[in-house]
Amino acid sequence: MLYRALAELVLVLHAAFVAFAVLGGFLALRWRRVALLHVPATAWGAAIELTGGICPLTPLEDGLRIAGGGTGASGDFIERTIGSLIYVPGLHRCNQIALGAALLLLNAGVYGFMIYRSLGCRSRALKGGR
Repeated sequence: MLYRALAELVLVLHAAFVAFAVLGGFLALRWRRVALLHVPATAWGAAIELTGGICPLTPLEDGLRIAGGGTGASGDFIERTIGSLIYVPGLHRCNQIALGAALLLLNAGVYGFMIYRSLGCRSRALKGGR
């Protein structure tokens, strides 16, 4: 029972990490220090997707499920959880690359906007607030 509960906790933390990697840039627009955690999280998520790797949380979750008397799930976290909601079963490699690229592009846009806004505010201040 304890191992199954721990496996579920790992799954929830994994989902929270993925959500943060995808959407954390929007939090950084409001609270800039969030970027100190978000940029590495995004880099990790994109690297896993672009290289076809498996996040270490996936085997940890599977191991806890097996230790709890269950069976480990097959596939990586994206394929089992998020991919099953969006895609036909079986996350193909080209879709995985597209997800990694989309993650980078979305967050590059958010941080680009943040820089643009920051520079725009400073240039108006230098011109006397116009």
